[in-house]
Amino acid sequence: MKRLNPRLTLISLLLATAGAPAAWAKTDLTALSLEQLLEVTIVGASKYAQKQDEVAAAAVVITRNEIKAFGWRTLDEALASLPGIHTSYDRQYSYIGTRGFGVPGDFNTRILLTINGNRVNDVVYDAAISGHDFPLDLDMVERIEFIPGPGGAVYGQNALFGVINVVTRTGASVNGTEVALSYQGLESARTGRVTWGKLLDNGLDVLVSATARKSRGEDHFYSFPGASVDYPWLSGESGMARGMNGIKGQQLFTRLARGPWSFDLTFGDNRKDDPTAQFFSEPLKPGQYQRDQLLLTQLQYEDSFIDDTLRLSGRLFLGQARYKGLFYYPSPNLSTGASNWQGIELRLLSTRWVGHKLMLGLEMQDNTRRDQANLYPADPASNYLLPGSGWRGGMFVQDEWLLNNNLSATLGLRFDRNSVTGNAMSPRAALIWKAAPSTTMKALYGRAHRAPNAYERDYDDRVSQVANPTLGGEAVDTLELVLDQRLGKDLNLRGSLYRWNMRDLIVLGTDPTDPSRTQYHNAGDVEATGIELSADKTWDWGGRLRGSLSHQDVAYKGGSRLDNSPQRLGKLNFSGPLAGTGLRFGAELQYTSKRQTLDGTDLDAYWLANLHLGTDRLARGLEISLGLYNLFNQRYAHPGSEINWQNSILQDGRSARLKAIYHF
Repeated sequence: MKRLNPRLTLISLLLATAGAPAAWAKTDLTALSLEQLLEVTIVGASKYAQKQDEVAAAAVVITRNEIKAFGWRTLDEALASLPGIHTSYDRQYSYIGTRGFGVPGDFNTRILLTINGNRVNDVVYDAAISGHDFPLDLDMVERIEFIPGPGGAVYGQNALFGVINVVTRTGASVNGTEVALSYQGLESARTGRVTWGKLLDNGLDVLVSATARKSRGEDHFYSFPGASVDYPWLSGESGMARGMNGIKGQQLFTRLARGPWSFDLTFGDNRKDDPTAQFFSEPLKPGQYQRDQLLLTQLQYEDSFIDDTLRLSGRLFLGQARYKGLFYYPSPNLSTGASNWQGIELRLLSTRWVGHKLMLGLEMQDNTRRDQANLYPADPASNYLLPGSGWRGGMFVQDEWLLNNNLSATLGLRFDRNSVTGNAMSPRAALIWKAAPSTTMKALYGRAHRAPNAYERDYDDRVSQVANPTLGGEAVDTLELVLDQRLGKDLNLRGSLYRWNMRDLIVLGTDPTDPSRTQYHNAGDVEATGIELSADKTWDWGGRLRGSLSHQDVAYKGGSRLDNSPQRLGKLNFSGPLAGTGLRFGAELQYTSKRQTLDGTDLDAYWLANLHLGTDRLARGLEISLGLYNLFNQRYAHPGSEINWQNSILQDGRSARLKAIYHF
């Protein structure tokens, strides 16, 4: 309780000083009532707009207003505020754990991430990148939709534990030019953004935005092992990694829309220096890094026919991803991954039959390039090249069937085929009962699958990792009960009880013939049960309090626990105006219980608090904000994986960010 008291004091002070007269609330552009929040539609669940009480999932929406109120810098920071989600960071990439599942070595391959419905997961690593390498500036996000549970009946590959759909802003919503600058210490992180958007007189909506950032990063102390048979060049050095945690990145987003047509292009280029010597490379060696470039583009068409009873949607999409990692062993080694993919998707949504929303869809994707390489600049004869290609396709059908005024059913099925594991079926079934105007109950079932990606199955660098051409796919089945209860006009309660079972889990382990090298393999079956309780409260003066508690038990069928699987999570987010100051605040408090590491030990539980203050009253068109992260300088660590020297990786301490946005 002594550790908790300062955090409760922060919330208590904000509750005591928050509040404003009704006139203030009317002029507060970031305040939304609970009714307005619940009316925000979700597209990512079924690929067409649905109200939240119609979605066959315990879906949640994070609005642009929340992103501004809490000063979230990355996608994973925003998602960490939601029930059942925990995050990890290994000084290279951020990882999203959902409902107790977040095994080290998983590049978010079991979550499907989309931007405006366009798949972000690449075709070499299947990675749903969500940290500083996410290719879209969070200032360009209108809302984030999170649909927990299997989404395979609509999306197929990767949607095992959820779908994240990021919806971008439009030119009309920007309506002018924005210039943003921010600085954060102790990381010495500098970010600049220029955005222009407009709805032109001819009906063309245009948005163009470019962002650049550079960060030195915090210095941390690391320990490394001494020399061994496999690594004779090690000297057991330990020390401070100074100036080895930097980030350089650029982002570009363009969107054009007119009538039924829209086009968007997203590009990200991110280089992260490596202070931890991943993949067992040389410790404390300057110049080691990993770089990711991602290009996503799509052309969409959507229009209605036959008195709006038939809606036709289609899109052409194209993606390119490039990975490059430089490591020393002690001679330089360059690891690369290059992928190109393109495809087409067609959907028909019919409401011609009374009480039915019937959707039919077809999706084809050609992975024309899926190459990996391991290059040795000092010894080109040892270069290892692994070219590859592949394809996947799926057909799906879903019917929203209104049985009566208060009862509806959702039935869906998708058939997939790919060039790696062959055929897969993904069903979905849901029964939604609106027992009263303020009470909704959902009974849900779904299945999703994932084939091993090229990196897991084929990569072999002849140094640290071994290929496994016999690696099989994995699948998950989930049962869930959801209860939503409105109390008055300003309080919503939700309870979710679930059970999921995963078959043939793919994990990163060690080569049975050479324990010094890693290898992906099927580790067996996993079972989980959990409960999530959440509440959402708003006030007329513009305040909002959102909180959740999660309990999740996850284990292999043999009984052993999973690594990086916290049993309990707690979230508390409070935002609103500070009376008499002209400021808005966003305060968040997160609790993560202990997590098991690779060596079987547990990391301590921890509390994490952040505070964000902002105002737009200093000058016309100017927004100023101050973010304080890890407010109480909590010392905590995240589990490492099989590619790390470290069993656990210390996270950053307290830091502050000052940000200014000028709109004209």
